[in-house]
Amino acid sequence: MKLLHIDSSPLATNSVSRQLTRSIVDQWRATHPGTTVEHLDLATDAPGHLDLDSLGFRLGPGAAGLSEAQQRENALSEQLVSQFLAADVVVVGAPMFNFSVPSQLKAWIDRIAQAGRTFTYTAQGPRGLAGGKTVIIASTRGGMYPDGAAADHQESYLLTVFGFVGITDVRIVRAEGLAMGDEPRAKALAAANRAIEEHTAADDASVDAALVG
Repeated sequence: MKLLHIDSSPLATNSVSRQLTRSIVDQWRATHPGTTVEHLDLATDAPGHLDLDSLGFRLGPGAAGLSEAQQRENALSEQLVSQFLAADVVVVGAPMFNFSVPSQLKAWIDRIAQAGRTFTYTAQGPRGLAGGKTVIIASTRGGMYPDGAAADHQESYLLTVFGFVGITDVRIVRAEGLAMGDEPRAKALAAANRAIEEHTAADDASVDAALVG
């Protein structure tokens, strides 16, 4: 089993989302022996935002005639989408920045959301091609955002993106209210740790079924 561990917070040791992703990965490995882990730190190694050189993904004959910059950007996009597709489990650290996700996480999503690789358009509409994975999102927030809150463009966005590429098993480990005082912070971390135990349990039938396929 392959696990892709993604961090996006630039706060290093002060990052709660990094603390949570480490716990998720450690507990997953403890309950799923033999799991191999690859770590992608977007705070130190983020792909560039899409521009004229990186917008559009070209493989095979379509790559002919590309400039040096386009070839370099195309190779990076291919590397990132191949890494994502090879993973059985993806753990994503996603702090809320200004009601959404960090821009470096958005840049990664823009690279792996590729027509023909992770989704396709059909006569019936778009169809995801990256199903059969488990995604666990470590969501951290300074304030409180109840489910369905209009200001939440973080979890709602990630659920939409991963659903669009065909992933139906998306789990949220949420720690919110982290900036609202010591007691709310402690309660949030305790709740997140309980969620980690639940979402990394070895007897999860949906994970077993997905990985058998």
